Amino acid sequence: MKNLIILLLLISSLYSAKITENSWKTGELFSEYLKRQNIPSDLLNSISKEDKLLLLEIRSGDTFFELKDNNNNLLQSLIPIGEEMQVQLIKIHKTNKYKFDIIPIIFMEREYRVVMNLKKSPSQDINSELRYSRLSTDFKGFFKNRKGINFKKLQKNDLMAFIYTQQSRLGKPINSPKMTSAMLETGGKQHFGFMDKDGNKYSDTGRTIKYKVGTKKVAIYDRMRMPLRHLRVTSRFTYKRYHPILHRYRPHLGIDFGARRGTPIMAAGDGKVIYSGWMGGYGKVIKIKHSNGYVSLYAHQSRLKAKRGSRVKKGQVIGYVGSTGRSTGPHLHFGLYIRGKAVNPARHIKLKTKKFKTVDVMGTRVVNIKGAKKAKNRILALSKKKPAVYIWNIYDGCSVDYNSKSKG
Repeated sequence: MKNLIILLLLISSLYSAKITENSWKTGELFSEYLKRQNIPSDLLNSISKEDKLLLLEIRSGDTFFELKDNNNNLLQSLIPIGEEMQVQLIKIHKTNKYKFDIIPIIFMEREYRVVMNLKKSPSQDINSELRYSRLSTDFKGFFKNRKGINFKKLQKNDLMAFIYTQQSRLGKPINSPKMTSAMLETGGKQHFGFMDKDGNKYSDTGRTIKYKVGTKKVAIYDRMRMPLRHLRVTSRFTYKRYHPILHRYRPHLGIDFGARRGTPIMAAGDGKVIYSGWMGGYGKVIKIKHSNGYVSLYAHQSRLKAKRGSRVKKGQVIGYVGSTGRSTGPHLHFGLYIRGKAVNPARHIKLKTKKFKTVDVMGTRVVNIKGAKKAKNRILALSKKKPAVYIWNIYDGCSVDYNSKSKG
């Protein structure tokens, strides 16, 4: 905990200050926050266009930390962007000016174990004992629509056991807990649930997989498509990537596809071109507005073909792969936004066409899930114990006094 506080401060010649936890005001812009802290507009003007786009990822209600002196002047603030990165504002005492940066979130991660007998319902009991409603949601999610389980017919003293991990800063949880295994014993039968590192949930130690038994032709349809015919992913969507040119961590809000210079880029879907031109480190960029709040972005192009204001069809060539802007070589940076928020394109656009295509005909078989047997043994062993329950203080405000002259 002491190390976390020291990392949060990072300010020389600090004699006394106070860290407070706050919630980002609904609808507040970053520029309005700066004005409220009496920070000159010069700081906002010095922020790159790419980093300004990231500021749109600050969400209303998000928890952030401020460090202020005894006169209520801001010395530092840490404002989260997603689950892994955060905006850092820090006052440099020599110049009396503020510095802007985007850095990884520093947190602790621990595993917690819970065993309890049912008194009223899983939701009521978990909320009452642990004071953490997200855990009750996760527990029920493991057994939702499972044969033989009816949450309305659970009996008093039915057994619940689960293991979860939680990230925390300054003793309070950040981001969602991750329940890795769970067990519910009801009606004399034990039911299990496991989650792997990719977030996939399983009901037991085996899973059904598909294997090839033949081929056939099928028609495949989809509303949107990927922007290149041949896809070679060189960098995936993430909120934490070490930038190869800037040599510091920056979110990568899109997918990079490696391709030869001049490779045609196609529109992901029907829409209207709302931007066609140069965009800072993105180089030559085209943005297309689609229906249902979608906007797609195509960056680092060598030549732009579609003009601003024009309407394009899905699959229409709009430009060509290049390496303009801040780039280490020819590639396409493809971004997708829904109502202004960056999303992972891989989760919203599938590789499908309108043509008939030869596909594999698949059969199924059951194979063991790596690590699931060990997880099952752990949860069984846990169910026979009564470990101390960690109660989270997530409702009370948090503030910490710090004095650099104190010891320990």
